[in-house]
Amino acid sequence: MADLADRPIRVLFLCTSNSARSQMAEALLRHYGGDRFEVHSAGTHPREQIHPLTEVVMRAINISLVGQYPKGLDEVGAAGWDYIITTCDQAKEACPVFPEDPEHIHWGFEDPARVEGSEEAQLRAFRRVRDEIKRRAMLFIELPVHRARIRVSVR
Repeated sequence: MADLADRPIRVLFLCTSNSARSQMAEALLRHYGGDRFEVHSAGTHPREQIHPLTEVVMRAINISLVGQYPKGLDEVGAAGWDYIITTCDQAKEACPVFPEDPEHIHWGFEDPARVEGSEEAQLRAFRRVRDEIKRRAMLFIELPVHRARIRVSVR
């Protein structure tokens, strides 16, 4: 494996359906982390499409999901990841063994797609989860090991 300073940090967000939480996490880390990170997401049982409210709440903060779609682990591959971040408890429990022993991190978030009620109540849930994921992503970017990567990359 190449030295971390020579390549982007590879992060895979893993969820069950890959239609909401992991899609938001992928877009947020890609947007705020820039080229320091290579970010993908996948699902253990991916849906046919991204949840429409995921797109609505991301568009509201001017972050695009263009090019993103639900996919399984077979499509993103099991090798070469530095971090595997699960975004739901089911994915944490079903997380397969990855070669090269990447760092496993669990960010458990409520599933906004399961919230019942009015459209406004559902939107509030999607916004709340989006904002929680954004906070975690920003903390992840600021970890000392990643900040050291920033200093190395600008030399």
